[in-house]
Amino acid sequence: MSETNYLTDILILVAAAVVAVPISRRLGLGSILGYLSAGAAVGPWGFGFISQVDEIQHIAEFGVVFLLFVIGIELKPARLWVMRRMVFGLGTAQVVVTGSVLASIALLFDLPSSTAVIIGFGLALSSTAFGLQILTERGKLGSTCGRTAFSILLLQDLAIVPLLMLVSLLADDFTLAHGVEFAILEALLVVVAVILAGRYLLNPLLYQAAASRNAEVFTAAAVLVVLGIAWLMGTVGLSMALGAFLAGVMLAESHYRHQVVADIQPFRGILLGLFFMGVGMSVNFGLIREYGWLIIALVAGLLCIKAFLLWGLCRMMGVPSNDSIRVSLLLSQSGEFAFVLFGLATVSGVIESHLFQLMILIVALTMVLTPLLASMADYLSRRVKNEHTAHHIHRAELETGEQHVIVAGYGRVGRRVVSILAAGGIPYLALDSDPELVAKARAAGNEVFYGDASRLDVLKAAGAEHSAVLVVTLNQYEAVERLVSVMHQNYPLIPIYTRARDQEHCELLQKTGTTVVISEMLEAGLQLGGAVLKARGLSNDEILELLQGIRKEYYGGLSKSSASKSHHGR
Repeated sequence: MSETNYLTDILILVAAAVVAVPISRRLGLGSILGYLSAGAAVGPWGFGFISQVDEIQHIAEFGVVFLLFVIGIELKPARLWVMRRMVFGLGTAQVVVTGSVLASIALLFDLPSSTAVIIGFGLALSSTAFGLQILTERGKLGSTCGRTAFSILLLQDLAIVPLLMLVSLLADDFTLAHGVEFAILEALLVVVAVILAGRYLLNPLLYQAAASRNAEVFTAAAVLVVLGIAWLMGTVGLSMALGAFLAGVMLAESHYRHQVVADIQPFRGILLGLFFMGVGMSVNFGLIREYGWLIIALVAGLLCIKAFLLWGLCRMMGVPSNDSIRVSLLLSQSGEFAFVLFGLATVSGVIESHLFQLMILIVALTMVLTPLLASMADYLSRRVKNEHTAHHIHRAELETGEQHVIVAGYGRVGRRVVSILAAGGIPYLALDSDPELVAKARAAGNEVFYGDASRLDVLKAAGAEHSAVLVVTLNQYEAVERLVSVMHQNYPLIPIYTRARDQEHCELLQKTGTTVVISEMLEAGLQLGGAVLKARGLSNDEILELLQGIRKEYYGGLSKSSASKSHHGR
């Protein structure tokens, strides 16, 4: 492919995504189907704008690498332990039982055993993107249904790693009875070596990058960690995705994790979108004309089998009937990891190209039907159990959740705020861009992480959406104003408590979106003045009344001033 054609293809892909993805999201189908439809439209089976699909898919494979890294870095051992029964019990049962049943059915079509196993377990995986998006939009992520679905999806995310390894084993002509022991032993030794090296080298590497105080250098270091470990695993015959997953797990407890996730997300989003577009370009729509009724039967059969098995397993684990219905229909589709698994299996020769195209079409059609199935699940669950009771339980579950406070800045003021929160038993998460300060704080046992709090992606990684309060104690005034503006625009319902310099700065921050603003000059003056009054013989009650009057007049005038300026501005 020439350089000019390469640039032309990229422009075509970007233009198609810009058009298709917003339309798909507006229709409630999600961004993944937008990318798929965009790729299909410009690919060989659409308008034919792009014919060289292989080159694009090779680049797009890095999207899967970054996706596995993000999954790994969000997989904290403590999080798994809390949900261990549902994750490892129900989740494992779903993958094993559903995969085995679907693989057995695939054997009835006279497929080779290795092909049937990969197809069965690939179709058993559901769409994490679709499932979590629908649960979040409908406010059910914290309900019994939401937690159950999340547990299953989490185990499925873990299952993709051994399944990718299985593809590599089958591609090397290993049988399930011979040769696997040596391959697994070799893989384990390499994995252990990578984990040990990562444990002692990753944090020092990121510390040096952070100490340079150059955002681009830190981003480059983060990308180097992901791709470096992925490349290392690839050179010894294992999956690059497995290497990225291990890199993520090793950084899951690191105090650099939020900044790393924020820096990696743009690469992940762009390359993963390119990956899905590559998949869309490889969909053979001629198969619908050729096997129309067969495809309809396979899609319907897959949805019914997965829904039935999921419902039965949920009931066996004690999940209420109405929640079991919701989970079974919500996760009855096949997901984006099937594209990854089938794509690798096709390249490795485990699945034939023609069969791969048929499977991709079936998976895409089940994903298209997911919003309809979710609506059907809500209707059926209401018929099974009174909606008022379900809503009451959902509210009760949410109220037991504990929201954390985000403290932006761990300087002198930030440390004092954190110590007060810790003394009061309030969960918190502090962010600071000084790596040395963060290292000392974490050595002392404090929940402090490295990151630029004024960046939206860092706030997202720190869980701003689910936080109770944002406390801003930064002393860089431009960063404070930028942070308050970003937070207020994206999370307007989250209260913002801000440290300010003087009255003018207070007014500016109040207009920007601060809920409560504290003036350093005022409070310092009040404390000094109060100390002098006490030395001159005034009682504590008299001093408190006097200072409260001054404070009320100051902040009251501040509110009026902001309101007046806002009125004149209009």
